[in-house]
Amino acid sequence: LVGASLNKLLDHVDSSLAARQKNEEQMRRFVADASHELRTPLASIRGYSELSLRALRHAPDSAQSGEVIESTTSSLERIQAQSLRMTRLVEDLLLLARLDEGRELVYGTIDLTQLALEGLSDARPTAADHHWKSDVPDEPVTIVGDAGRMHQVVANLLANARTHTPAGTTVTLSVARDGDDAVLRVHDDGPGIDPAIRDELFARFARGDSSRARQTGGTGLGLAIVKAIVEGHHGSITVESVPGDTTFTVRIPVEPPT
Repeated sequence: LVGASLNKLLDHVDSSLAARQKNEEQMRRFVADASHELRTPLASIRGYSELSLRALRHAPDSAQSGEVIESTTSSLERIQAQSLRMTRLVEDLLLLARLDEGRELVYGTIDLTQLALEGLSDARPTAADHHWKSDVPDEPVTIVGDAGRMHQVVANLLANARTHTPAGTTVTLSVARDGDDAVLRVHDDGPGIDPAIRDELFARFARGDSSRARQTGGTGLGLAIVKAIVEGHHGSITVESVPGDTTFTVRIPVEPPT
C-alpha cells in the first residue's frame, strides 16, 4: 500500500515537473518572439534616422535641398509607420497580459447581430477586392459580455480572413442562436490553412503566412487575442479548413455562468 502511494506521488511529481518545463519553454519562446518582433521595427527606425541625419549633414548647398527634404520626409514617414507597428504590438501584449489575469472585460448586454454587421462594414473598405457577405437572423442575437472586446473578436477574424486569402475571395460572416449559445462564424472560400500549422493557429506570434503578415504589419497576436477574449466570455473557438472551405466558429454562452 505504501509502495503504491509512493509510486502515485512520484507520478504526480513527474507530471508536475513536465508541465512546469513545458510552461517555461513556452515562456522562453514567447519572450524570444516578442523580442524579435520589437527588434525589427526598432532596427528600421534606427536605420531611417541615420539616413535622415546623414542627408542633412552632407547637403553641401541649397541646390540639393529639395532632394534632402524629399529623402528626409520619406524616412520620417517610415519611422512613423514602424513606430505605429511597435505601438500596436506593445498594446496587444498588454491586452493579452490583462486577459491572462482575468481583467479587462466589462460586461453589458450586446446585440451580437448588430455588432457583426458593423464589423463587416468596417472590413469592406480595407479589402475592396474581396467579396463580403453576411448571414444574420431578423431577430437580434443578444449576449452578456464586453462589447468592445467582442467587436475586436469580429474585427480580428475578418482581418485574418482578408490577410490570408487572395483577391476575389468571398468572406461570409454569420450569427445564429444555438440553444444556450450564440454562434458567430467567419467563412471564406480561399486556399485553406496548412494542416501542419492548424494546431498552432491560436498560439501567440503564430502566422498562417509569415511573409504576408510582415508585409501587412500583422503582429501575429490577432488570433491569440480572439481566443483569450472568447475564453474570457466562457466560450470556445474552433476552426475547420480544407481548400476552398475555411470556417472559424465562435460559441459564446448567452448568459455567463454564475
